[in-house]
This record gives sequence, C-alpha cells and structure tokens, in this order.
Amino acid sequence: MIRDVLVWLQTQLGKGPDEYAMSWSEQLLGSLNFWGLLEGTHLLSLMLFAGTIFVVDLRLLGVTFRKTPVSELSRRVLPLTVFGFVLVILTGLALFYAKPLVYYHNIWFRAKLAFIVLALVNIMVFHRRVQRNISAWDNLARPPAAARASAVISLASWALIIMLGRFIAYDWFECGKPLPDWANALQECAASEKGAQTLAELAQ
Repeated sequence: MIRDVLVWLQTQLGKGPDEYAMSWSEQLLGSLNFWGLLEGTHLLSLMLFAGTIFVVDLRLLGVTFRKTPVSELSRRVLPLTVFGFVLVILTGLALFYAKPLVYYHNIWFRAKLAFIVLALVNIMVFHRRVQRNISAWDNLARPPAAARASAVISLASWALIIMLGRFIAYDWFECGKPLPDWANALQECAASEKGAQTLAELAQ
C-alpha cells in the first residue's frame, strides 16, 4: 500500500499528457541547480537545528554554561531550534519527494527514521516528565540523573541520525546486489524494481 502511493508520487503526480512528460518528482530530481540548493539548505538547517540541541544537551550534562540556568539557555536558543527544525522538515520532505522509492528501499533511511522517532519521544518525555520540576535544579551546575540521561539519549540519537543520513548516499546495501537475507528483508528488496539477491544465490 505504502509503496503504491510512492510509485504514484514518483512517476505520476504532475505528469503531463505527453509521452515523454516527467512527473513533478522527476523534474525535481533532474533539476540542474535547484536540487543542489535544496540539499545544501537541508544540511545547513540540520547543522543549526542539531547544533542548538547539542548546546542545551551539553548544559544538561553539566559540561558547558554551568552557571547559566537551563531554562534561560533553552529560552535563548529555542527560536533558532524551531527555525532550523522547520527548514529541516520542509527540505527533507522535498528531498524525499524527489526519489521516494530509492529512500523507501534504503536500509540507512529506515534506520534514520527509527532514530528520529526515538529522538522525538525523548523530547516529549523530557518536556512532560523530566522538566516538570525544573525549578528545583534549574541553577545546578550538574542537573539530576534523569535530565542527564535525556541529554545522552538526545546527543546519541541526533548524532546517529546525521551519520545515517550521510550513509544514504552509499550503495553498500542497495537492492539487487547480493545481500544477506536480513538486509533484503529489512528494506523490502523483493518488492523493489531491482529485486532481492542473496549471498547464498551468488555462492551457487
């Protein structure tokens, strides 16, 4: 079902009646300058978004800005975090729209989505539970264990998200290549245009 929608997005949406007409997705991917601009904007906005998060996380760990209240630091960087987040989402969706099927069958992209969910859940837990009694530890140089644990999860998650996003460019686990069974299964290679080939088949 999901793949059918992505096929429609990539090959049909916005396509004209002409035999050689391209869909909007294909036009975006084939654009000479806009694609590079879009990708560059995504990376820069990710640096802004993750950078401001790292500043707050390092404060929660008691590493930097130890004399600055956590609430004050968060208040100052929040506008930049929100601005970076909005840009990351918009440019990320546009990049995905340019080649949705490639990303759908990419193991690194799927892992990236999993860690994004983890990072967002961690943010929700922090704001709903850990931050409820912030007045008790706002000025502490070293916040309590729950706040530090949340910061560690945040730092690890966003670092892995950035790393996995970089790995998407490499074809180490590309469908159609001889892959372990688990890799074919995780990225649903059997349903892809290139199909699933296993290492066992290569050995025969």
